Amino acid sequence: MMADDKAQSPDGDAYLLTPGPLTTSTTVKRAMLHDMGSRDVNFIGLNRRVCRQLLDIVDACDSHDCVPLPGSGTFAVEAMLATMLPAEGKLLNLVNGAYGRRINEICHYLGRAYQVQETAEDVPVDPVALDRVLSENRDITHVSVVYCETTSGILNPLQEIAEVVARHGRALLIDAMSGFGALPLSTRHITFSALAASSNKCLQGVPGMGFCLIRREALAQCAGHAHSLSLDLYAQAQALKKNGQWRFTPPVQCLLALAQALDELNEEGGVRARGRRYLENCRVLTEGMRAMGFRTLLSDALQAPIIVTFHMPDHSGFNFQVFFNRLSARGYIIYPGKITHADTFRIGCIGALGVDEMRAALAAVKATLEQMGIDHLNA
Repeated sequence: MMADDKAQSPDGDAYLLTPGPLTTSTTVKRAMLHDMGSRDVNFIGLNRRVCRQLLDIVDACDSHDCVPLPGSGTFAVEAMLATMLPAEGKLLNLVNGAYGRRINEICHYLGRAYQVQETAEDVPVDPVALDRVLSENRDITHVSVVYCETTSGILNPLQEIAEVVARHGRALLIDAMSGFGALPLSTRHITFSALAASSNKCLQGVPGMGFCLIRREALAQCAGHAHSLSLDLYAQAQALKKNGQWRFTPPVQCLLALAQALDELNEEGGVRARGRRYLENCRVLTEGMRAMGFRTLLSDALQAPIIVTFHMPDHSGFNFQVFFNRLSARGYIIYPGKITHADTFRIGCIGALGVDEMRAALAAVKATLEQMGIDHLNA
């Protein structure tokens, strides 16, 4: 397959094998082809329905509020930290990748006190060490963790972390960006004060809207915490309760797409069914890449079915930029690596993709290697 007959999604676009933006369904795209007034009763009803569906995904309708806001997932994470963490509070941030380190950077900008418990990027967060740190540091009020760290694709032991945090009476803040909608997460098993996610990623909507699910009792204590007018989740929640309206212009078309994407999640069978599809995508991808000589960074036991990190091949004929460009010309977009201690690249398993698309992507990888004069990597 050459550039003139490259693979295309049903909408004529390249396939996005990335952690987001990602390939969306035709019906999700089509949902955006409408205008809707943000003060209109129909939009207010749509917003309420979407928020309830988001809460329902984690069994949180009776305990938490959904507070949406415009922007990428990082906007939602910063808003969560700024709103939930008071000036006199202190955060323990559990870090094993770039997105955990981003939380450190946010706290630095916010001027909030924080402490870091860090493990290597290919090592899960350690709940035993967490227990010890919380015992020894009574001034810590909140704990933050990235559920699925897309730096490597590693899955952190969220339930064990939540149990430790709850036992010590601290508040848990979750960056659930790369797992929400496909990985197990329920208030029946995991106690959290707040989580942040977005319309993108496993929900298979489009980028442009973040949201936080916040325990009502915790949110009620957050007045005046935020450093920013636009990122104040307490103020946004109060406005929504008053009249159902966002304080500032919402991303209307993004919300329309998310409403359709949530309907499609339900039609697929919910979180479990979507997770199974992604898991099968991940299996096909890793087995196929290993058969060509690529090595995965993580063992299968640590790998989340979201994005897979591969070591850069040690082969004289392999050049990543050439590999990337030629795959792109064939209709498949992958992602550079973010690991600090290893040279890597990443291929995503999520979006409106199934095993047929993954197998076609593997065929494109194989053809690209052959075009580069590589029969087998011998990695």
